[in-house]
Formats: sequence, structure tokens, C-alpha cells
Amino acid sequence: MRPFELTAPATVEAALDSSGTFLAGGTTLVDLMKLDVLTPRQVLDINGLPLHGIDTGDGLRIGALERMADVAAHPGVYPAISRALLLSASQQLRNMASIGGNLLQRTRCTYFRDVAMPCNKRHPGSGCPAIPDAGRMHAVLGTSDACVATHASDVAVAFVALDAELRLASAAGARTVKLADFYRLPGETPDVENDLRPGELITEVVVPRLDWAARSTYVKVRDRQSYEFALCSAAVALDIRDGRVADARVAAGGVGTVPWRLPAVEEALRGEPATPESFERAASVAADGAKPLADNAFKLSLLKRTVVRALLELTEGSSR
Repeated sequence: MRPFELTAPATVEAALDSSGTFLAGGTTLVDLMKLDVLTPRQVLDINGLPLHGIDTGDGLRIGALERMADVAAHPGVYPAISRALLLSASQQLRNMASIGGNLLQRTRCTYFRDVAMPCNKRHPGSGCPAIPDAGRMHAVLGTSDACVATHASDVAVAFVALDAELRLASAAGARTVKLADFYRLPGETPDVENDLRPGELITEVVVPRLDWAARSTYVKVRDRQSYEFALCSAAVALDIRDGRVADARVAAGGVGTVPWRLPAVEEALRGEPATPESFERAASVAADGAKPLADNAFKLSLLKRTVVRALLELTEGSSR
């Protein structure tokens, strides 16, 4: 780790007027600093700022500095969000990591984290060794010739499925952006991962009120039971009336370069009976447009099965 200056601004305004890298839980930033992937000269500890609180009065509002463990345990949090958090990392990390920091965490691609290797996310134009390596863990959706790294966050998948928005603050003012629009596909600029502007700070996550999101879940498939990133995941919410799907929200993780909303699956579910057969038909379009590498083509069928499994959990009451 290289030398840096640590300061702790007392107010949001002071933080926004300062230049440096924001530090909350530090569970990603400190790791990357130790690896020399990130080398900020000034780090701003923002843990003392008033960016806390969970409000479930009308929808769901979560302060950016709320810890993952506290959000997961809150009784008013939609099940898909709570489950996604509980299936993330270890209990110790969930006690430390902030919601805002989790949404900004960097990919776990081994080439990105190894400074001895080229990586277009670290050094644009240097190349992507994951593509010829045919990486098993990499993305099949939203990829480009410059990058195939998956997005690492679990809870971002649930937030995207439920149309969450981010409240952002800067010295120039505040703005709101949908989380699904916040993340950027790699294209030819994989180093630009999101729409966060210089000096801007996430202050709050807002999930619109959706009464039927009480029927929601998050399914995560991984190589081992705990402390592992997703090979594939699915966040699903269903509105079922008279045995038919009136509405649906579906998003996937572990397969895309960003949290991947599946509107074609949602449309295929609407109006159909809530049966395994209709779920199979809807999930059959989940991997449309995918571009697998040599070693991760299995993710196409895995994505379809994971979506079906999540739908069945919500309609059959099974717990996995």
C-alpha cells in the first residue's frame, strides 16, 4: 500500500468541497489499495456524515452509509433485497460494508486485481486477457471486445429488479438517477463503469413502493455455499392474482457486465398461469443475446434454471 493522507470531513458540504477518494466500510477500497490497483493520495473517511437511516413509510429509503447487515435485518426491507444482502460476503464483512460502497464495488476479475497483467479497466487499451483465457466466471451478457468482467454486487441485482434510484450529491447540486441507468456497459471504455461524476457522492438509495414486492426472492448459485461470488443469480418479484402472473420483476447477476434486467422474461410471464410450465417458457428467453466464452457457455442454461428456481420458490413455498 502506498502512502496517503486520511481526513474526516465533518459535513457533507465539506466532503463535497474536498478532493479525494471516499471511504465508508473500506471492504473494497482498502483491498484494492493493498494490491496497488487503486492508489489515491487523499482518502476521505465519510463515516461520520449523516447518511444513515432506513425509512419504509412510502417505499424504501436507505441511507448510503447504512451497513449491509443492518439493512438485511430490517423488517420493512423487501425479501429480495434482504436475501441478496444475506447471501453476500461473510457476516463480518456485512457488518462493515456500506450500501453505497457495495453498489460501487469493483469487479472481482482476477486480471483487474493483478497489476502485473494488462486490463482495460485499469489501463484502457492494454487488452483483456480474460477473453482468450475463456474465463469460466466471466460475463455472457453485455460484454464487448474490450471487457467481459462481471459486476460483483448481489444487492444491486435486487435493486435493479425493483427499479431503485440513487440520490447523488455534489458541490454543483443534487440529482437522481435510476440504478439501472447508472451502470454502464463496457463497450470500448470499460474503465468508465458508472455515471458517478467527479466529486459526487451517493447519499441514499430509494426503492419505489411496490406492495407485491413482499412476494420476492433472490437465488444465488455459486461454487461453494458461503463467501463466494455468483456464477448466476436471480432477483424476482411476482404479482399473482387468481393463479396468474399479473406483473413481474426479474433481474440476473453473475452473468452480466452490469446487473442485468430481463424485461423479455417479465413480458413472457405477464398474463400467464403461475405454473412450472409457463415459468420454463418465460425463462427460455433469459439468455437471448448472450455471447459466451469457451469456458462459460454453461451459464446460458444455468441462467434459465436459476430464473425458474426463483419463480418456483415464490409460488411453491420451497426454501433453498
